[in-house]
Amino acid sequence: MKILVTGGAGFIGSNFIYYMLEKHPDYKLVCLDALTYAGNLETLEDAMKNENFKFVKGDITDREAVRKLFGEEKFDIVVNFAAESHVDRSIETPEVFLKTNILGTQVLMDASREFEVKRYHQVSTDEVYGDLPLDRPDLFFTEETPIHTSSPYSASKAAADLLVSAYHRTYNFPATISRCSNNYGPFHFPEKLIPLMIANALADKPLPVYGEGLNIRDWLYVEDHCSAIDLIIHNGRVGEVYNIGGHNEKANIDVVKIIIKELGKSEELITYVTDRKGHDMRYAIDPAKIHAELGWLPATKFDDGIKKTIKWYLDNKPWWENIISGEYKEYYKKMYDGR
Repeated sequence: MKILVTGGAGFIGSNFIYYMLEKHPDYKLVCLDALTYAGNLETLEDAMKNENFKFVKGDITDREAVRKLFGEEKFDIVVNFAAESHVDRSIETPEVFLKTNILGTQVLMDASREFEVKRYHQVSTDEVYGDLPLDRPDLFFTEETPIHTSSPYSASKAAADLLVSAYHRTYNFPATISRCSNNYGPFHFPEKLIPLMIANALADKPLPVYGEGLNIRDWLYVEDHCSAIDLIIHNGRVGEVYNIGGHNEKANIDVVKIIIKELGKSEELITYVTDRKGHDMRYAIDPAKIHAELGWLPATKFDDGIKKTIKWYLDNKPWWENIISGEYKEYYKKMYDGR
């Protein structure tokens, strides 16, 4: 079995590569990644030592390069993680998100059709559903929840999902889609909430929290996400959407305080900053469908997962220090200075 993993030098894609190399040691995996700001080749350093892994630098919007790769490798399965994914960046430069997340998806599907890939899987997000009110804890996103996007990022992901569904219906294209809640764990890019708070707390820097920090997210340990995708690409029904979530809802401020406590730091580091434009209040997924059809349930409780995540960042300082000493520093200043 040969699998193409696009965006595999990013957070979730890299974790998926390591998961699959361990779970299916006879599979061959090829990673296609453009190595833009969130792609980091250092993340795949250990994978490079595996003879069943191959890295290819390239952009999913480059139709000729993608077609050439598909012709050479003859993939059985394609798993598309490649996406611009940071909401703040999508507000600043939406056109980049539209190109990669929508047109890149089309290029991959066209190549998959031409070279008769057996399964194409689109990795999406629960953000396509918009948000839920804080005063209705009984409400959850299901696969039947209407699309209701809030940012250029979520709109671009929703558009890609609709395109995948259209290809399935029009061409009988063998596709599946998964929509996951917020992930955390190793190799998480330092601009995201959890790694940002860990890095800043370790340096005794201010911990910037949007608004009052009351926004609620359903947190899922990244390895649990990988196990869900593994089940979907092998046993999921073609044409279906599967929501992946863990019923691990936490307000942002509570997550920050857990990190502070675990690191033995002071809550005086917390700094409340101007809220993000169109900031969704609550995400919460009902994973009943994937549990009923594929038997999937998250294996990691948040209290355990956050401790494992913090330990990983303590044990792998060179990885994230190399990132925040580069271009990210300028972006950080742009986003948070003066707020």
